[in-house]
Amino acid sequence: MEQKITEKRQRISTLGQIGLQQFAPYLMNRIMGRYNATLRDDFRKQGLTIPQVRTLAVLSVTDGVTVNDLSVYTVIEQSTLSRTLDTLEGQGFVRREQGVTDSRIRHVFLTDEGRAEFTRAWPAMHDAFEAMFDDIDDAEYAALIATLLKMLKNIRKHDI
Repeated sequence: MEQKITEKRQRISTLGQIGLQQFAPYLMNRIMGRYNATLRDDFRKQGLTIPQVRTLAVLSVTDGVTVNDLSVYTVIEQSTLSRTLDTLEGQGFVRREQGVTDSRIRHVFLTDEGRAEFTRAWPAMHDAFEAMFDDIDDAEYAALIATLLKMLKNIRKHDI
């Protein structure tokens, strides 16, 4: 353990030495920023925001999740998620239900209207995804996903 810490200290460089094009967090932020910017205009035409669509997307595959877990899955702070859920509930796209064993816990469910709204948003998301991975073969994609999952495991604060 001590040797690993010493090795990490010896590897520490300045950002100038690493360079922005070799600094993975910078590149990941740029990629996601561009992805979101590409989608923002399409979603605006639907009257939706990025956090709203991200919430609908997560619920389309993990319906009935708790608000706390939804915050983790969507990477949206709880205060922002609460406002997002208020709006989506007002539009009839989601419903929140009190926990059966603990009334403090709220589960969030996608309504039929919410599923239909996400279905309308999905083609733009898929097109942006396809464009992002143009000219990247299956092996490269699989390697990227494996690396990202390892990175997530390294920094994870939640079990999900």
